[in-house]
Amino acid sequence: MTTILIVEDEPSIAELIAFTLKEAGWSSFVVSNTAAAWDFVQHRAPQLVLLDWMLPDRSGLHLLSRIRGDRQLQQMSVIMLTAKSMEEDKIAGLDNGADDYITKPFSPRELTARIKALLRRKSPEHAQEVMQAGPVTLDPASCSVMINEDKIDIGHAEYKLLKFFLAHPDRVFSRSQLLDRVWGDHVVIEERTVDVHVLRLRKALRDAEHLIKTVRSVGYMLSAK
Repeated sequence: MTTILIVEDEPSIAELIAFTLKEAGWSSFVVSNTAAAWDFVQHRAPQLVLLDWMLPDRSGLHLLSRIRGDRQLQQMSVIMLTAKSMEEDKIAGLDNGADDYITKPFSPRELTARIKALLRRKSPEHAQEVMQAGPVTLDPASCSVMINEDKIDIGHAEYKLLKFFLAHPDRVFSRSQLLDRVWGDHVVIEERTVDVHVLRLRKALRDAEHLIKTVRSVGYMLSAK
């Protein structure tokens, strides 16, 4: 499930955002200052951060700069969600690395739409749309996989691996890249474990196993053809 960190010190606003995200099917966590947010992103690596500008300890802009300066975190999606609505504030936020900038008061429907658009653009494996390649269909809403409209049994790790491949068709990924992008670099797993999960995924896909290609000396890819 997509995890979103809400960095907001106004309880009523944080509650509204959390409710909006829950209705959209996302998991959210709330922190009220930059110190707690920094600790969270280092240990949990959310897919997206909704970041207020004016916080009690440091500015959200300072946290944004810190995230963008960290090699492990710099690709994390960040949306500034703030009452600072002047044009120069928006420019400052975007120049410091924000992926989007939404001003308060905000529409919950617009917030949901902007998050979905950003996730599609930066992290397609976390999108909620049905994904397909050949006879294989994956539905993120129900966490189900079907082959020619027959539902199949698939393990959790193999499901995550298949979803990632479907989000990035015809692209080759090394074992280390798959470990980082599918399991997260905070998880201690040996590279050869990827081979085991690819083998299990192929077995689960039955006659569609040919979609998962081995690229010698490089890694694996899903062929959409």
